[in-house]
Amino acid sequence: MNRNGLQISLSQQAYKLIRHKIVTLELEPGAVIDEAELRGELGLGRTPIREALQRLALEKLVSIVPRRGMFVTEIGITDLQRLFEMRVVLESKAAELAALRGTAAHWAEMAELLDDLPEPTDLANNIALMEIDETCHRIIYDAADNEFLTDTLNMLFALSLRLWHFSLANVADMEGAVIEHQRILAALQAKDAEQAAALMGKHVQHFQTEIQ
Repeated sequence: MNRNGLQISLSQQAYKLIRHKIVTLELEPGAVIDEAELRGELGLGRTPIREALQRLALEKLVSIVPRRGMFVTEIGITDLQRLFEMRVVLESKAAELAALRGTAAHWAEMAELLDDLPEPTDLANNIALMEIDETCHRIIYDAADNEFLTDTLNMLFALSLRLWHFSLANVADMEGAVIEHQRILAALQAKDAEQAAALMGKHVQHFQTEIQ
């Protein structure tokens, strides 16, 4: 791998690790981001860490304040409403496109995920169910085959996932949200774009209700 390729790889690694810390609230909303501490903790250099933080700033997970530093973006009620206004439209569009463009391999992968769901008996199982939900969405994004839509939805999903972690103690029905994907999958397999879009819209709206 050439020097540029290695740098891209390290930057991507830094991005994924820091994003996970922010989304799971290990780095809490409003927390100061200490680059030196991240370098020591992640074992990565200044450049990949800085590039990752710049990317996270574009994705609204990090706020850069001139002469003050970098902070984890706060969570606001207004942001919640506007976020889901976008997600309900774009997730529905992704499902519509996926129904038209997806392959049997996409739906086999999704079916395998949904075949044996853990019972939502404790926090660990709820997190596992949330990870299944996220993977289902990512399969649909891939099947939709539109990189511009995928990039936007990945950003919005990360923000939604952070809200879920923030509200975790009040979320009662993560299993129900994942089971909704079984009905979405049936529409996708049938290439029923209208039904897939409608079911996805309801799925996102249900998720918003749980968060609220």
